[in-house]
Amino acid sequence: MGPLIAGSVEAQQRARGHVLHGIELGRPGKQLGFAGLSHSDNVHDNGLIPVPVAVISSGTGPTALLVAGTHGDEYEGQVVLHELIRSLEPEEVNGTVIIVPAANAPAVRAGTRVSPIDGGNLNRSYPGGERGGPTDQVADLISGALLPLADVVIDLHSGGSNSTYLPSLFIYRGPDEQAWARKVSAARAMGLPYVMAVAPRLEPGSLSTAGDDAGVLTLSTELGGGGTVHPGILADARRGVLSLLAHAGILPTQPGTEPPPSPGQAAEPVWLELVADSPVMTTTPGIFEPLVELGQRVRAGDPVARVHAIDDLTRAQEEYTARVDGMVAILRRPAMVAHGNYLVHIAPEIEAPRH
Repeated sequence: MGPLIAGSVEAQQRARGHVLHGIELGRPGKQLGFAGLSHSDNVHDNGLIPVPVAVISSGTGPTALLVAGTHGDEYEGQVVLHELIRSLEPEEVNGTVIIVPAANAPAVRAGTRVSPIDGGNLNRSYPGGERGGPTDQVADLISGALLPLADVVIDLHSGGSNSTYLPSLFIYRGPDEQAWARKVSAARAMGLPYVMAVAPRLEPGSLSTAGDDAGVLTLSTELGGGGTVHPGILADARRGVLSLLAHAGILPTQPGTEPPPSPGQAAEPVWLELVADSPVMTTTPGIFEPLVELGQRVRAGDPVARVHAIDDLTRAQEEYTARVDGMVAILRRPAMVAHGNYLVHIAPEIEAPRH
């Protein structure tokens, strides 16, 4: 079956108060359409703000919800999902893949972290509301209409314009031992080089928290960043998404999608944990000079950054040190910093879970 034509009357469906144009949930085939956000201001008073949605389905079977563009300046996930929409066909799928490649579409089109229309940060807006602004409407669409259909969710993030991350799966602990075991298994299946564990409900308004609240296996990523696309990280992300879909039983295992093997078993990712002492914050505005690189191991007390004041020529550079032993997991991207900016995050290495 070819793609349905977005906007046709017969292809419209209302899902939890949202009209999906070109999409009929539960229908086999490849459907390419959009959700229309309603908003009235000087620019958007006579139409809808489209959020692209694709559904690729063979009918019965498990369902995966794949999301990118939660922040508009994070690009690796967007590239992977646009490629998947073009390449994946219903006859290859056991079940359904729902893809939202530009979730905060106004932010994606502007190349900004948050929406230029309402200032909304989508990953702080769940569960949202259908009568709110555009960002709240998207959060309500994803958490209220799409998330309940899913067996597994992956929210593809990168560092954005302001930071760079180790290419990692990013998972919230809990919410119970059974859910944590499923996350650990999926993390190994996805095969990214690093896994970063964080506290339960780290961000109450995030999609990861919404997934935990709904009892749906929900994972996130941090794939490089810096407002650009890194070819090697992009390759890892491509392989990882296909491997996760195979792990969920939606795709057959394909050569080249498995994590790189080591003698006798699949390679174990490096397990890290972001803790309260991970961030190193500047108290000085000026120019940030990193003294470490991503992936470098440091010890508490090691110098990791300097900040050079701009206007006070008598002031010596400020040097900042790590507060905890661990690995450099996140580096700020822009060199110009203000008081309160995080420069570096040091993540302690933890023992791989036994699940």
